[in-house]
Amino acid sequence: MKRIKFFFLKIFLIISISFSTQADDNFLVIGNDNAKVIVKVFSSLTCPHCANFHKNIYEDLKKDYIDKKMVKFEHHSFPLDMAALNAEIVIRCHENSTKKFQLLSDLYEEQNNWAVGSDINYINKAIKKIGLNSGLENAKIDNCLKNEDTQNQILNERIEAQKKYKIQSTPTIFINDKKYEGKHNYKSFEKVLKKFL
Repeated sequence: MKRIKFFFLKIFLIISISFSTQADDNFLVIGNDNAKVIVKVFSSLTCPHCANFHKNIYEDLKKDYIDKKMVKFEHHSFPLDMAALNAEIVIRCHENSTKKFQLLSDLYEEQNNWAVGSDINYINKAIKKIGLNSGLENAKIDNCLKNEDTQNQILNERIEAQKKYKIQSTPTIFINDKKYEGKHNYKSFEKVLKKFL
């Protein structure tokens, strides 16, 4: 994994120097656009704490608040390595927002099976398998992974997020642009959330 992180860091530094344009807003969004509360989560798909947040908070948040149009939820990609970057790219292969979020959930659920090891080819095959199970076609996934525009877009989003939000770790969570500093369990999160409703 160290080799992957080093390679990713090298690419990231080259791109961050080369690109000065602002990233388009292509983060994943679910919920009511007019909701009183917006929850933003900056996460890396290889981050175990991000997977825990998704399993322990997002699922209940969706049922109790997002589906009831009280909260708008944004997943912002903040990849920390090549594996996380490629997983984000495969999510963006889907055109349907619901399928994107389902694939996001599937990747977090299967994180221990694909986000391991130092062989990026093995990792990509594991990511592809999850993508295929979500309804994507093999050729489409291959084309997505080769798409440098999508790669650059995600990396630019990461750069812009770093500049704007000064992110130190993942996941970094904001509720109406106020950083959430509480415990990563639903009861603690909901207690803070209710103050904004």
